[in-house]
Amino acid sequence: MHDLRWIRDNPDEFDRGLARRFLPPRAAEVLALDKEWRALQTQSEEMQAVRNRLSREVGAAKARGEPVDQVLRQIESSRDREAMTAAGAATLHKQIDELLAALPNLPAADVPDGADETANVELRREGLPPRFDFTPKPHEAIGQALGLMDFATAAKLSGSRFVVLQGALARLERALAQFMLDLHTQEFGYTEIAPPYLVKTEIAYGTGNLPKAAEDMFQTREGLWLIPTAEMPLTNLVAGEILDAARLPLRFAAWTPCFRSEAGAAGKDTRGMIRMHQFHKVELVSVTTPEQSEAEHERMTACAEEVLKRLGLAYRVMLLSAGDMGFAAQKTYDLEIWLPGQNAYREISSCSNCGAFQARRMNARYRLKEGRGNRPVHTLNGSGLAVGRALIAILENFQRADGAVTIPQALQPYMGGQRAIGGDG
Repeated sequence: MHDLRWIRDNPDEFDRGLARRFLPPRAAEVLALDKEWRALQTQSEEMQAVRNRLSREVGAAKARGEPVDQVLRQIESSRDREAMTAAGAATLHKQIDELLAALPNLPAADVPDGADETANVELRREGLPPRFDFTPKPHEAIGQALGLMDFATAAKLSGSRFVVLQGALARLERALAQFMLDLHTQEFGYTEIAPPYLVKTEIAYGTGNLPKAAEDMFQTREGLWLIPTAEMPLTNLVAGEILDAARLPLRFAAWTPCFRSEAGAAGKDTRGMIRMHQFHKVELVSVTTPEQSEAEHERMTACAEEVLKRLGLAYRVMLLSAGDMGFAAQKTYDLEIWLPGQNAYREISSCSNCGAFQARRMNARYRLKEGRGNRPVHTLNGSGLAVGRALIAILENFQRADGAVTIPQALQPYMGGQRAIGGDG
């Protein structure tokens, strides 16, 4: 949510930010509604003051034994006009909220301009892609040849964009999540959370998933939403709270299934596990002060990168353009993993600084020192990592000519000492 007071003071800057998101100017519309709303608010307050004065006059007249019928009629008339004015103000305030709720966060100053991923900026590369003395296969061919990745049975159970993993691949998926969680909690200070996978509408609204991305989510008959990412419940842990600054930053990590309708992905990544309706992810969320949020963004990204480094996977870091960022983000780094089967880098993590955008929607604040009031916190989120895509990366980067897959050393303790899947194990 945008700060209405800031828009009043910076209408041109607000419109410039929207233009960088390829949206038309809206400041004039917002401020016209705001002016009308404030006028009605003032009228309502003045009417209330008049009604209070008349009520005091009734008390004084009764004490003097004077008739009060005329004053009571004035009070009743004033109450009716005040109620109508207050209702009009409430309607206008709702209009303003709905207008602002549909507008994305404004890009940070150092975010590159551009409409899509073609304008993203590569910041650095880490690791070298493997070289094979055979033609590398895509992950789905490897998994199916091992007899451990079954799309046909998944389609029978649930339809397209689902998979059944068996045996060592099912264990590898679990091992990846446990490895990531242990790293983030034991070395990087994140607190592990086991959140609900179903959330209320106001929780989805708080992170900016609603109303904009409703078609990308699944909703139950009871009105709850299946989480598309653990960012949603983790960030909302502080909704409605006023936190002590000394407690910040708060850092949360969770391993959850994620559910996405992929409504806008028709025809994209139809083969394999790249784009699924259900997948697992280890999510990182930070809640901090405005002064700390940029450093926290760099730290979070480094934590996600460390997972890839310890797995021995080559990747690159991308700074997303204004047009390619998510709705709630003001700045995003993507980590893209090298996939030999596609001969391309593909996203495996997005780490975003949302500034105060989500906090205003959730009414999450922190106390300023020396009793100087409170301010919205800053929230950040990142994949640490997408477990299914990490599994894909391991299959493709550690495949062998005999069809087996070497298990990275960091994961072997989580696999009971197993060093390979297939072959001699």
